[in-house]
Amino acid sequence: MNKYYNETVDTLKARLDKMTEEFNGAKSAATKKTADDTAYRKAFFDHLHTGMPTNELKEGSDGAGGYLVPDSYDKELVQALSEKSILRGLATTISTTHRLKIPTVNSHAAASWVQEGGSFDFGDETFGQIVIDAYKLGDAILVSDEMLEDSGIDLEAYIKESFGERLGIAEEYAFFNGDGNGKPTGIAYQADVARKVASIDELTLDDMIDLYYSVKTPYRKNAVYIMSTDAYLRLRKIKTYNGRPAWTSNIKDNTPDQLLGTPVYVTDALNSEDPEANLCDTPVLYGDFSYLWIAERGKRTMKRLVERFADRGFVGYTVTERVDAKLMLPEAVKCIKLESK
Repeated sequence: MNKYYNETVDTLKARLDKMTEEFNGAKSAATKKTADDTAYRKAFFDHLHTGMPTNELKEGSDGAGGYLVPDSYDKELVQALSEKSILRGLATTISTTHRLKIPTVNSHAAASWVQEGGSFDFGDETFGQIVIDAYKLGDAILVSDEMLEDSGIDLEAYIKESFGERLGIAEEYAFFNGDGNGKPTGIAYQADVARKVASIDELTLDDMIDLYYSVKTPYRKNAVYIMSTDAYLRLRKIKTYNGRPAWTSNIKDNTPDQLLGTPVYVTDALNSEDPEANLCDTPVLYGDFSYLWIAERGKRTMKRLVERFADRGFVGYTVTERVDAKLMLPEAVKCIKLESK
């Protein structure tokens, strides 16, 4: 047999052996990581039940009596948050370890034809800087001693549902309409204004069409409308020239309604008369919300508090997270403003 052929076979075999070894090593590492998370998760919830810390919890201690939420449970919490926050499902989520200053292009210049030997036109492309910070959001619940002693109570599910709902709602209001004071600045203040109307009652389908075409074509591919309940009720009742509603409703499944062929999401966080919405003056947003980055600083931390409520027969639990939300490309999302606000 040709020695070069043998060398080729030996080389290929060595490569395959190495690949197999690397695969098995990666598989073992993944299995170990899963096992480690399972052990940590069990120790974590045993501690939430009994208050007794174990050696497995040391790696997740925050040094102040709290513990990092297990990776698998953190993902479940994020899913619970997404069920209460529209933007969680549409935005891009990133993880950060420190304050970020990101240089950005506020708008892109158009391409142009260049004559042979001619120079390039860099147009009016403008640049800026976006700072991504971390604002602390927390929530607390009380659980009775009797509830903890009842083996039929799923503490994991109860905590996830309680914290997921309340944190999700708080995120929703801040991501849409936060004033930047101890909380993120809402996208209602970051998006460019495409059109102004006197009041919700003056909102028309023509305004929605103008808003649609105010966003450049590349961003309309994955764009959606997000509007307040007030704006939705106003527009939902408008009929087309033949007397038919301009909306497409999906009654059989859980997909959003459509206006002018575009998905529509509705949120109370943009309601103009909702005290929690800070009298918001932005009833409608439209664009590609994947350009909104939700930045998470580390994982959520949970703490068990017993002494403070012992005389009342309760155990307290707190959870904290650090987040921010910034629109990375202003031209990707436009809005309608109320002149009366």
